[in-house]
Amino acid sequence: MPKFYIKHTTQYNYSDLVFDAANQMMLHPVQDEFQSISSHTLSITNNPKIESRKDSFGNTVATIMIIEPHRQLSIISEIEVRTSQKSNPEDTMPALEQWEALKQLHTNPLFIDYLKHKPFNGSAEILELIKNKALFNLTPFKATVALSDYVFNHFKYIKGITNVDSNLNDVWELKAGVCQDFTILLLQLVRMLGIPARYVSGYICPNESASRGEGATHAWVEVYIPFYGWIGLDPTNNLIANEFHVRLSVGRNYKDCTPVKGIYKGNVEEDLIVKVEINTTKNTDPFSNNDATYTKNQNSYRQSLERPRTSNHQQQQQQ
Repeated sequence: MPKFYIKHTTQYNYSDLVFDAANQMMLHPVQDEFQSISSHTLSITNNPKIESRKDSFGNTVATIMIIEPHRQLSIISEIEVRTSQKSNPEDTMPALEQWEALKQLHTNPLFIDYLKHKPFNGSAEILELIKNKALFNLTPFKATVALSDYVFNHFKYIKGITNVDSNLNDVWELKAGVCQDFTILLLQLVRMLGIPARYVSGYICPNESASRGEGATHAWVEVYIPFYGWIGLDPTNNLIANEFHVRLSVGRNYKDCTPVKGIYKGNVEEDLIVKVEINTTKNTDPFSNNDATYTKNQNSYRQSLERPRTSNHQQQQQQ
C-alpha cells in the first residue's frame, strides 16, 4: 500500500479589508477499506472554530466563520494517507441480466440523483454512437470503459481553455478541456446509458506513468456496476482509478464537491492561489517538481451577490 503526504494550500489575497467571511470546505479525505487516513489537519487564518457535518452523499463538510477584518485567508489541508486499488469487476454475469438489474435502480432513492441528465448539443451524436458501437450488447462495465476511451480520444487536454463556469455544451463545442470537463462529459454519456455515475473530487498522485493532472486537484467518475458496486474511471488519463487516486468527496457534479467556496463582505479585488504538494516521504523539499500552483487568472471565478459589498469566492477549476 503506497503512502502519500498531501499538502493543499488555498490562499485568498484581497486588495482591502474584508469581514464576515463564511467558508465551506470539502477537504476531508474518504476513509474506507481502500483509503486509510493516518492523519488530517486543517490550518486556517485566525484559527476559527471548525464545524463539520455529513452531507447527503456521505461527504464530510467543514464550515468556518471569520468575523474579524482581514486581507488574506489561508486554508492549509495536510493529509497522510495509504491507498490500495480495488480489484476490477470479474464481469462474468450475462450482459442482459446486468442491464435488467440496472433498470431496477431507476426508482431507487440511493441512485436517482446519479442517473439524472439533460439533453445537450451532442445528445443526438452520442445516441448514434451508442447505437453504432452496440454498447447495450456489452456488459455495463465494458460499455463505460468504451465511453471513457471515446472521451479520451476525441477531446484534447488543454489547460485554461475552460473555467468553472463552462458547461457541457461549451466542452462539446471546444472538444477540449481539463479533468473537470472530461469528467462532466463522461458523467453525461454514462447516464445516457442508464448507468448511475457520480463525480469524484480528489488528487492523482505522481507515478511512473506521468498522468495528466498529477500533483494537483483532480476529478474523475465512479460508475455503478451491477453485482459489483462503484468503480472509478479516469477519462482524462483513460484508465481505471487506482492506488494513485486519492478521493476527497463524491456528488452529482462539481458543485457538490467544490473543495473550497465561500462569501465575504467587502468591495475588493481578489487573487486566489492554490498549491498542492504531494510526496511519498514526510520531510521533503517544498519546491519539488511534484508541486502544482494555480492562480485566479486562469481558472477561477468571482461573482457579486445581490447583497451590497458582498462577494462570492470559489476554488479554481480542477485540473
